Amino acid sequence: MDHLAHTHLPHLNAYTRSQPEHGATLADELERIVALHGAETIAAVIVKPMAGSTGVLIPPKVYLEKLRAINKKHGILLIFYEVITGFGRLGSAFAAQHFDVLPDMMTTAKGLTNGIPIGAVLTTAAVHDAFMQGPAPMIELFHGYACSGIPIAACGIATLETYKEAGLFERAAALEGYRADAIHSLRGLPHVIDIRNMGLIDAVELKGIPGEPTKRAFAAFLAACGKGILIRTTGDIIALSPPLIISKGQIDELIGTLGDVLRALE
Repeated sequence: MDHLAHTHLPHLNAYTRSQPEHGATLADELERIVALHGAETIAAVIVKPMAGSTGVLIPPKVYLEKLRAINKKHGILLIFYEVITGFGRLGSAFAAQHFDVLPDMMTTAKGLTNGIPIGAVLTTAAVHDAFMQGPAPMIELFHGYACSGIPIAACGIATLETYKEAGLFERAAALEGYRADAIHSLRGLPHVIDIRNMGLIDAVELKGIPGEPTKRAFAAFLAACGKGILIRTTGDIIALSPPLIISKGQIDELIGTLGDVLRALE
């Protein structure tokens, strides 16, 4: 297994709203990896179209499009990990739609059932048919079927119906601009060195303490909990991903409280 370079370029893309301008050339690293290993040895390239747990890293403009083109050129599958971005987080049903880049496979979970541990893999017709049209004696997609037919899977149907009836994807898209203005209002507060956002997910990056790379953000986490708000920290990055039903008033309250927390940090 090999790895592509991350797309975190704060010296070029600090305080970007939505997709940053710089970094698309990082996709060219895939050509080097293909030349090194040989396309015939690479089954797939797995990408988080927007990486949440590593600090809300939003793909640079044209980056995903370049990955798609390189994979297609060499006959390599492109897999999007959409556990975070799927089901409305970016204002579209999936990041694939938001960025207009079609992968060969998408892994989904979380938002599929809003909490019940169920996942699903979506594929193109070509990938589906490769599994379903094998030798006649074989059953399709042979695997363990550990939880086939589990009744609780009906939660997924109910959740999808709720998204549609309440227009939650459209609601998230409509709130993006308001949310962006709110989170970027924290620029200039103590220790804040970057802010980035897309849809209803954003990050506030703090200047780290030498030798203690998580201390400042964790202090913010504890202080925020004391004030009644829940934030997630990864390294020195505060990540926020509120429920799709959040109101403008709640956005104001959340960001206002976070601002108070940041002002009080040592």
